[in-house]
Amino acid sequence: MREGHKPTDTIVSQVWPEWNGTLRKRSGGWNNTTYFVENSAHRAVLRIYDTHRDRDKIEFEHAVLQKLGNLSLPFKVPVPVSTPAGETLVKLKDADGKFACLFHYIEGDSPAEEEAGYFESFGETAGFLTAVLADLRPGLIPVYRPYYELRQAYPLCSDAAIQELCLNPPRPFSGLAQELKLLYAAYDQIADSLAGLKELPHQLVHGDLNASNLLLETSDHRQVAALLDFEFCTYDVRAMEPAVILSGLLGQEEKMTVRDFCRGFSRRVRLSEAEINAVPVLMLLRKVDVFLHFVTRYLEGTDEAHVLQEQAKLLSEDVSQLTARTSAILEILSGEQEQHC
Repeated sequence: MREGHKPTDTIVSQVWPEWNGTLRKRSGGWNNTTYFVENSAHRAVLRIYDTHRDRDKIEFEHAVLQKLGNLSLPFKVPVPVSTPAGETLVKLKDADGKFACLFHYIEGDSPAEEEAGYFESFGETAGFLTAVLADLRPGLIPVYRPYYELRQAYPLCSDAAIQELCLNPPRPFSGLAQELKLLYAAYDQIADSLAGLKELPHQLVHGDLNASNLLLETSDHRQVAALLDFEFCTYDVRAMEPAVILSGLLGQEEKMTVRDFCRGFSRRVRLSEAEINAVPVLMLLRKVDVFLHFVTRYLEGTDEAHVLQEQAKLLSEDVSQLTARTSAILEILSGEQEQHC
């Protein structure tokens, strides 16, 4: 085991001895630390959960993944490796009570930022997952709340706290007054739209599908090989799944990217008219949720101010585009849904 990664230096050798090997840290990721583990017989992925110490959240995620792993799917998902004692997660004694788990390695490539040829496959894969999750029963109660329960999900982000941060920004954020004002307007706007979302069809959703949470086939980057990171899987509005993905494609509706995704997704899932009409609200909800997520990380001391500064800039740009771009995205989605009904 390579030195310099305590407590990971010994966790695999102690808990999953036959998987012990060389560790290589994976770059990126806001919520977890990930290492590739390799020996002559096995390849695996070690994940350390950095932002929470909630066993129930991880056990629900693993229950979903184990159910999916038992199905014959046209794509792969992470499958937890059980310890000799039958556990899929362990608590690290010398890491402030963090949890760790090991997953079977999945072959594939992360998409490059400039790549877009995989979006039709991404849409169909996301639609296939949506259809499968509708009937999946993991046997545990989800811990994460649906997106529309913003206030309960982020207790540190009270109305007063968000108003103060955004309209009277403290020194680290004083140079972002316009960006924060725009984000507060979005937060205030979305608050009036949440109640009606409860009436839409609900089911299990991944909740965080994007380019960073998938792998492409190494031999053909037009095809999705795997969907990753089910940490935020929960019971939510079904239409939240495509809305999350579409909210990351702002400015691309004039390219084939949005149309390709909607075409692939529509082959597998038929949304109701009410769901389609709710997509603009759900896209904005996603942006507000991400903002509150990073505000919470800052208030808890998980991130330094520069992280929230960067996110506020990016998210304010997205929110400003939503008004101008959403109608075009909605038209494309509606058109593809009609063609595949």
